[in-house]
Amino acid sequence: MTSNKPSISFWVISTMALIWNLIGIMAFSMDIMMSEEALSAMPQAERLLYETNPAWSKLVYGIAVFGGTLGSILLLMKNSAAKRVFVVSFIAIVIQMGYSLLFTKAIEVYGPTVVIMPATITLIGAFLIWYSNRCKTAGILV
Repeated sequence: MTSNKPSISFWVISTMALIWNLIGIMAFSMDIMMSEEALSAMPQAERLLYETNPAWSKLVYGIAVFGGTLGSILLLMKNSAAKRVFVVSFIAIVIQMGYSLLFTKAIEVYGPTVVIMPATITLIGAFLIWYSNRCKTAGILV
């Protein structure tokens, strides 16, 4: 199969996806390396949410952000494996966000607007699967 030349929008979207996911890695890193001082400065309800968050949830969070970053790099490399990696990342997003919103008191502690960021992350994850599939169908990814 021959590769089609990607448009400028491909490079813009792929680069933005990488930047988005690198920001996710920064947020993940800050979360897992939170200092005792930062933790003690949190309101009690927020601190309790943080302290009771199971290790498996942090692992899934890591899979989501590192998977999204790898998928974005593969997309920039025009590698068709990007879609499979985005699917794994998306599954991790759904598990992590679903747990956080449905099985913790996050909405009670932060209010209903706490749903906005997980919804945005989930939509972007779904978009990256769709977009990588579209690029594969168009012959951009090989």
